[in-house]
Amino acid sequence: MKDLTELRARIDDIDAQMAALFEQRMDVTRQVGEYKLAHDLPVLDRKREEEVLARKEAMLKNPYLKTEIKDFFGSIMAISRRQQRMLMTDESTAEKLKPLRDAVAAAGQPKASPQVCYQGVPGAYAEEAAALFFGADTPRESRPTWGALFDALAEGTADYAVLPIENSSTGSINAVYDLLAARGAYVVGEQLVRVDHCLAALPGARMEDIRDVYSHEQGFFQSEDFFRAHPDWRQHAVLNTAAAAALVAESGDGAEGAVCSRHAAALYGLDVLQESINTSADNFTRFFVVARSMEIRPESDKVSLMFTLPHEPGTLNNVLGILAVHQLNMLRLESRPMTGKSWEYRFFVDVEGNLRSEEWDSVLFELLENTLTLRILGNYPKGA
Repeated sequence: MKDLTELRARIDDIDAQMAALFEQRMDVTRQVGEYKLAHDLPVLDRKREEEVLARKEAMLKNPYLKTEIKDFFGSIMAISRRQQRMLMTDESTAEKLKPLRDAVAAAGQPKASPQVCYQGVPGAYAEEAAALFFGADTPRESRPTWGALFDALAEGTADYAVLPIENSSTGSINAVYDLLAARGAYVVGEQLVRVDHCLAALPGARMEDIRDVYSHEQGFFQSEDFFRAHPDWRQHAVLNTAAAAALVAESGDGAEGAVCSRHAAALYGLDVLQESINTSADNFTRFFVVARSMEIRPESDKVSLMFTLPHEPGTLNNVLGILAVHQLNMLRLESRPMTGKSWEYRFFVDVEGNLRSEEWDSVLFELLENTLTLRILGNYPKGA
C-alpha cells in the first residue's frame, strides 16, 4: 500500500493537469460566448446542458460516480455561464433583474420611532420577541390574527409586524410562510425567543383539579410528553398561549389550566402548577420582523428568497448548484404547496450574504434564468 505522502503527490500531479485543462476549457467557452453574442443566442441552453451532462455520465467506467460527475461538470458549466454573461446580457433576464436591483437600491434604514404590532395579547411570546428586538420601551400593539398584522402594514397603521416563523421543536409555521407568499412585505430582521412553557391555573387550583387546558396548538405539540401523562385532560386550541392565560383568568374556573409562559401567568394573576412542561429543554421560536419596504442594515448577513420552478427534473438542483458555485452557505430550505397546482411547490431559502455585495447581481441573474418566479423576501442580520 502506498503511503499518504505519495498519494497526495499523485493528487497534486492530477490537479495540475486539470488546472491546465480548465484554463483551456475556459478559453474555448469564452469563444462560445463571443459567438453567442454575435449571433444573439442566450447564455443558457438548458436542453443542451442536459445532453452534455448525459454524455459525461456515459463516459464513466465506474457507474457509482454518475451523480458525482454530473455535479462536477454542472459546477464547471455554471462557471462558464458566468464567464459568458460578462460578455453578453440576456435582455429578458436583465429586465426581470431590474426591479430586484431597484428594490435593493431603494432599501432604507430602520425607523427611529417605530409603530410595532404583534399577534395575540400582552404576555404572548410574540410580544416578548418585539420587546427584545426593538427594546422594552418601544410601544407595542396587538392584533387578533397574523393576517391582521399584514393588513396593519398595508394600511400604514404599523411600521413593523412580528410573526413566528419556526420552532426548534415543531418546525415551520406554515401559515406564516403562506402569508409571506401572498402579501408584499419584506423581512427586515429576526429574533430568537426561548420558549419555556408552564401549566398555570387560578390561585388555589391543584393539578388534580384540572380537566380542561387551553393553549395555542403549538404549545400542545411542544409539550406532548407532559400531556401524554394526563390523557383525561381536554385540550382546547386558542390563538396563542397568552390568550389561553387570559381566558383561564377570566373564567374563574379552578378546573381550567393554560399552557403559557411564566410572564403571562404572572401578568394574568395565575399560579404556576408545573414549570418547564415543554418536551425539549432547548426550545426556541424564531420570529420574523416584517415591514412594508425593504431595509438593509450595514451588518445584514442573511438573505431570504422565495421562488417557483418549472415542473421538470433537476430544476431544484440547478438552483442549489448556483448557490454552491458562488460559495453561498444555505441556512434553510423550505417548500410549500402552491394553491391550485397539485404537486407543485413554492420554495423559501435562507442563505448567508449581503445583497449590496458585488457577487449578488450575478447570483440573482443566474437564479432568474433557472426559476419561473423569484422574489427577495429580505436581507437582514442573523438573529441572536
